[in-house]
Amino acid sequence: MGEFVNLEVAAGIGTIRLARPPMNALNVQLQEELRAVAQEASERSDVRVVVVYGGEKVFAAGADIKEMEAMAYTDMVDRGAALQSAFTAVARIPKPVIAAITGYALGGGCELALCADFRVCADNAKLGQPEILLGIIPGAGGSQRLPRLIGPAKAKDLIYSGRFVDAQEALDIGLVDRVVAPAEVYEAALAWAAQFANGPAYALRAAKEAIDRGLETDLDSGLEIERMQFTGLFATEDRAIGMKSFVESGPGKAKFLGR
Repeated sequence: MGEFVNLEVAAGIGTIRLARPPMNALNVQLQEELRAVAQEASERSDVRVVVVYGGEKVFAAGADIKEMEAMAYTDMVDRGAALQSAFTAVARIPKPVIAAITGYALGGGCELALCADFRVCADNAKLGQPEILLGIIPGAGGSQRLPRLIGPAKAKDLIYSGRFVDAQEALDIGLVDRVVAPAEVYEAALAWAAQFANGPAYALRAAKEAIDRGLETDLDSGLEIERMQFTGLFATEDRAIGMKSFVESGPGKAKFLGR
């Protein structure tokens, strides 16, 4: 349990909850707590899927600019890698991850949302990478994850201009996957997460690894990653359960054990 970031677990769903009011500004302490909680969520067997949530009013409105303003070049040389790796810890959670976005997801907040596999946002949400307006660029993965998600031209538009996009445009360009009423964001994310909570945990992990690692390399290397993940699943109990259930009862009826 951190001061600003907590992990709450129920029915196989782990909620990483940001709690640094009023805007969940992502200061150094929050970043390090985020890293620790992401590692905990990765390691706990009772967490089968993860929701990242900033609360009813805001997801995260970006970095703590007052803290950052005081940093010199050498300070950021020392801090930059840790900043990125804290977010990468979320991206590398070997389980499905859903971002539940209310209010603002700007700068580092948008970069945190990009670390999830899926994004649900409120219909009044605003997203963007406004770092250029401060004379800098995204530093927690935005220049890399955003173009991989929405394509380089659209990413350059958002990063070069620093403009905010509303929920509908975010949906249209593929920045978010679902848009719901503000009061329904967290429940919608939980409902989406629930379909994975009793799934074959190691197959889900393998699928995420194959896709994410494959996108980082060439096709032949990606196919090799897929082959290794695919064949490895034949050592799991869930593979045997799933195939036996299919043969006996048809698809979609297996009761997986998560091992």
